Amino acid sequence: MPTLRGWAALGAALALALLWVGFGEQLLLALAAFFLLAVLLGSLYVRRAGLNVAMGRVVAPIQVHDGDRAIVEVRMTSSRRLHEAVVEDIVHGLGAASFVASQVRPASPMVARYEVLCRPRGIYKLGPATVKVHDPLDLAEFAVIAGKADRLVVYPQIEPLDGVPTVRGQDPNVNTASANFSLTGGEDFFTLREYQQGDDLRRVHWPSSARRDQLMIKQLEMPWQSRALVILDPRAQNYQTPEAFEHAVRGAASALAHLYRHGYSPSLWVGEPTVTQVTSSQAYAIAMEQLATVGTSPGLDLAAAVARMRRSGMAGGAMVLVTGTPDESHLGVYRTLGQDYVRTLVMSVTNTPNDAILKFRAAGAVTVLSSSTSKWAPAWQEAMERAWSSATAG
Repeated sequence: MPTLRGWAALGAALALALLWVGFGEQLLLALAAFFLLAVLLGSLYVRRAGLNVAMGRVVAPIQVHDGDRAIVEVRMTSSRRLHEAVVEDIVHGLGAASFVASQVRPASPMVARYEVLCRPRGIYKLGPATVKVHDPLDLAEFAVIAGKADRLVVYPQIEPLDGVPTVRGQDPNVNTASANFSLTGGEDFFTLREYQQGDDLRRVHWPSSARRDQLMIKQLEMPWQSRALVILDPRAQNYQTPEAFEHAVRGAASALAHLYRHGYSPSLWVGEPTVTQVTSSQAYAIAMEQLATVGTSPGLDLAAAVARMRRSGMAGGAMVLVTGTPDESHLGVYRTLGQDYVRTLVMSVTNTPNDAILKFRAAGAVTVLSSSTSKWAPAWQEAMERAWSSATAG
C-alpha cells in the first residue's frame, strides 16, 4: 500500500490531471502519469520483495526464570535486494522490538538482537514477526508475516537451598542426608509401560515397542528413599494475597529443583489429575512448565486428591507440602501420606506459627516458615539444621 509520501504523490497526480483537463497542457498530463506510475511500480516492487523474506529466531538462555533477562536473536534473509526493511517482533504480553535495515542484500542475513525482561512467570508467544519493505523512493510499503511463532517459557524464580531432608537408608539404623539414587542409572529393571511425554528415549524397549506397535518404556525400580513428593496446595482460600501464592510457587519450584539436583526422583502435584514424576531432564522441564502456568483452584477437593495419590502406591524418603496458612486439611494430608514418607516438610507462607504448624512440629514434621516478602533459603537452612540436630540427638 502507499506510504504517506505515496499518498501525497497520488494526490499530486490527481491535481495535475485536473489541471490538464482545464488547461490542456500535455506536460501536466505527463507529470500526473509519472507520479501514478511511480507509485504503481513501487507497490509492485515491495510486493515481489516482501514475499521472499525468511525469518528465524533464537532465544537464549533456553531455561528462563522469573526476573531473568533473555536475549532474542532475529535473523532475516531475503532472496532479493531490499532498499529498506522494518522488522517488528512482538513478545505478546511483554512488549515489542522494531529494527530498521537500510539495505538487505540477497542471501546475506540481517541479524538483530533485543533483550526481554521475563516477568512474571508464564508462557509467552514470540512472533511471528512483521516485516515491512519500502521501495527506493519510499512511495509504497508492503507488510508480510514472516517466520513462525515461538514459545518463551518463564519458570518461577528458584532460590538455591542448602541441605536436604534427613532420611533413612536401607539400613534402618543408619541416617543419611542424601539420596541413594544416581541419575545416570544403576536401578533395577521393574516392568514395561507405555511412553509418556517427558520420558527419556534412551529407556525405550525397542523389541517390545516393535511387537506392540507403540513405544514402550523400561520402568526402573529406584530405591524407595530416593523418591520424593512435592505438593503445591492451589486452593485460593489458603492464601491471604496473590503475592502469597506466588511465593508458594517459588517455594515449590525451589524445593523441586533442589531435590532433583541432589539425586532424588521427585514427583510434583499442583492440583492436576495426575502426578508428574521427574526422572529426566525432559520430565523436569515439564514439571517446571506446570509451575510456570499454575493458578489457584478455589473448588479443589484436596482430601480426595490425596486419597487418589495414596491408592497409586506413592511412598518414599521425603514429602514437601507447600501452602499458605496451614489448617486441618493439611494435617489430614499429613495423616494420609505422611506415614508413607520418612520425612515430611511443610513450607508455609507465614512467619507466625499457628495451631496447625505447632501440631505439625509435635508430630515430627519439619516446618519452613517464610513470609511473602522474605526468602525461602534462610528458613530452609535453619529448618534443615534443626532436623539434623534432632536426628543426631535421637
